Amino acid sequence: MQKLKVKKLAKEVIQFEIDALKNLKKFINQKFLKLINLILNSRNGKIIISGVGKSGIIARKWAATLSSTGTPSFYLDATNASHGDMGQISSNDIVILISNSGESQELKNIIQYTSRNKNIKLIGITSKKDSILFKNSDLGFLMPLIKEAGPENIVPTSSTTAQLALGDAIAISCMKFKRFTKFDFKKIHPSGSLSIKLKTVGDLMITGNKIPKVNENIKMDKAIKIINKKKLGVLIVENLKGNTSGIITDGDIKRIAEKYNNFDNLKLKNVMKKNPISVDIDTLAASALSLMNTKKITSLCVHKNKKIKKTLGLIHMHDILRSNIN
Repeated sequence: MQKLKVKKLAKEVIQFEIDALKNLKKFINQKFLKLINLILNSRNGKIIISGVGKSGIIARKWAATLSSTGTPSFYLDATNASHGDMGQISSNDIVILISNSGESQELKNIIQYTSRNKNIKLIGITSKKDSILFKNSDLGFLMPLIKEAGPENIVPTSSTTAQLALGDAIAISCMKFKRFTKFDFKKIHPSGSLSIKLKTVGDLMITGNKIPKVNENIKMDKAIKIINKKKLGVLIVENLKGNTSGIITDGDIKRIAEKYNNFDNLKLKNVMKKNPISVDIDTLAASALSLMNTKKITSLCVHKNKKIKKTLGLIHMHDILRSNIN
């Protein structure tokens, strides 16, 4: 019986929060567009976000998500702000204050401070239109009046879920307008599984003198010595202009040796595989690995800007697998 009651209660809580999000969706209006434009047009200032209690935790999440998606932001502890940290706010900054009631005592000092400097823009996120926060904001965004999921409507639950979703909506909107790409994302996420997934062939390829390049006119006896020295099992074959004309692998060499009697005197251009498969330098390493598996090969030439005849590097299957990409 108790188990059934717990399950029912849990579903009710989730439904409360679903309803809060549906309600929030109706409040995405012109004010939201103005909010986004204000952030996007902030060229010289910082984005500073603060809140108290559960709203403070949400403010931290807003700052983290905005920063990781191309809009540098940081969290300001509202209590410490009144003890010197207010100095982090300067002209041209945008201050975003999150408060369901709009009356949090700790935020009032920040409101007063921003009101003294007309070059600081204050964005107030609250559900109370007659609150101090809303009335003193340069741009007040009104959240819907939301019933909390807990008993007596006192525990911040549904309201903080709505705040969290609004922050994500703001961050992703800014990200899209800034054309923040997966490659930009990778630059500021150098560690963790996200970084691994976003590695490109350019991050892992062999370059410079390490690329096993040979001229198409050399003979097989010399090619064997070079392929053994480079220990990559492949040679990139170039013509006199330095353009890639073909490729030859140690497996190809074994098959050629079985087929021809005058093996040592054969020129590479007569036995190489022409038009080797090449990928762009910005191709995801995971995609390159998938292509290798499909084509049943172990290496790919790497080019840039569709100039497939100019090999900038060589990506080997082992280099990708060593990076824990699969």
